[in-house]
Amino acid sequence: MEIGYSSSFIKTFNSLDKNLAEEVYEKVNLLKNKKNHEILKVHKLHGKLKGKYSLSVNYKIRMVFEFIGKNKIIMHDVGDHDIYK
Repeated sequence: MEIGYSSSFIKTFNSLDKNLAEEVYEKVNLLKNKKNHEILKVHKLHGKLKGKYSLSVNYKIRMVFEFIGKNKIIMHDVGDHDIYK
């Protein structure tokens, strides 16, 4: 599966501390395989983020992304629960 990144995701990712950035990178690599989606707690979002999905990086940090066709994902945002607002 191909992964793309929005400019806002890249900006936020670049501001993360090194350990968290490594954890995010690891989860993005796991996301490429659909078999890992249950482990990552991938779920659909509602409201203003309808059509997008979220996954857990750790207890506090989430990533918002979108499926574009069958083989492409666009990463939109990473952060705490405030990314849902």
